[in-house]
Amino acid sequence: MGQTKHKLRDGRPALGGWIMIGHPAVAEIMAGEGFDWIGVDLEHTSIGIGDFSRMAAAVKGTGCDLLARLHSCDPVQAKLVLDAGADGVIVPAVDSVELASRAAAMCRFPPRGVRGAALSRATDYGRNFADYFARHNDDVLIVVMLEHVEAVERRDAILSTPGIDAALVGPYDLSASMGLAGQLDHPQVRAAQKNILDSCIAHGVAPGIHVVPVEGDELRQRLDEGFRFIGCGIDTLFIMHGCRTMLKVPAQNVF
Repeated sequence: MGQTKHKLRDGRPALGGWIMIGHPAVAEIMAGEGFDWIGVDLEHTSIGIGDFSRMAAAVKGTGCDLLARLHSCDPVQAKLVLDAGADGVIVPAVDSVELASRAAAMCRFPPRGVRGAALSRATDYGRNFADYFARHNDDVLIVVMLEHVEAVERRDAILSTPGIDAALVGPYDLSASMGLAGQLDHPQVRAAQKNILDSCIAHGVAPGIHVVPVEGDELRQRLDEGFRFIGCGIDTLFIMHGCRTMLKVPAQNVF
């Protein structure tokens, strides 16, 4: 079991980085900076299973858990990323109990799920098959994303689904579904987030949210509110932030 699931079970925060650049060096650098987990975004990028497999190899041995944000609640894609070495999945747009149940089942082997078994990279090509098969159903991390007003309305039913470890608020999609696209601090959007947070706590699911600004103030605020599974920034924004910080230095002080 990875450190992320251990921390969440103990009620401690687990902080993750978010990757949209599909290069193993980016994953390796971020994994070495102390994040508990790294989420690779396969929904909104051109990252494919080959790219993901190379990133899994790059972070192996770092102690950082590697998660894949799928393009949908797709059992085929879930099987591919898990076979490549993912420690878990982040499933977007889980708006119903049916999707939550599918998310929990598609990532676990029978009899608790429907994932197919193979001599893949995750099992060290068969050398570690027995141990992996025995531990996987308990070790795999399943995160569902509640990012639509309909998911907020059905939150208690979704979050009471067995086998869900964490629920991640998608703040931008949630605000858009409410007709308030990008207005993350709007009282109605904040209230919806609070409803999800409270339901997570009530059902023993780790509450999560993606904190996009990289300065750190919002991260502290979200931790104080009770969120524990938190995506921190985005690799592209880390690069932009570094560039802009450097370019603020007056030229006369450089030469």
